[in-house]
Amino acid sequence: MSTITVECESCVMRETGACEDCVVTYLLGREPDDAVVIDAEEARAMRMLEHAGLLPTLRFQGRAG
Repeated sequence: MSTITVECESCVMRETGACEDCVVTYLLGREPDDAVVIDAEEARAMRMLEHAGLLPTLRFQGRAG
């Protein structure tokens, strides 16, 4: 099973207005440098909720390198 690791430190959108309604912030209200790891099933569920308008879009974009 594959996973997606989302962490603020490697996101190109870090410290922009996008952080205010990022799904990571929305779901967890976590500390800025804490990673969130979700599996493929959870990612599919989040996409379904997003498409239904119940969650904001995941804006994470990993940095190269």
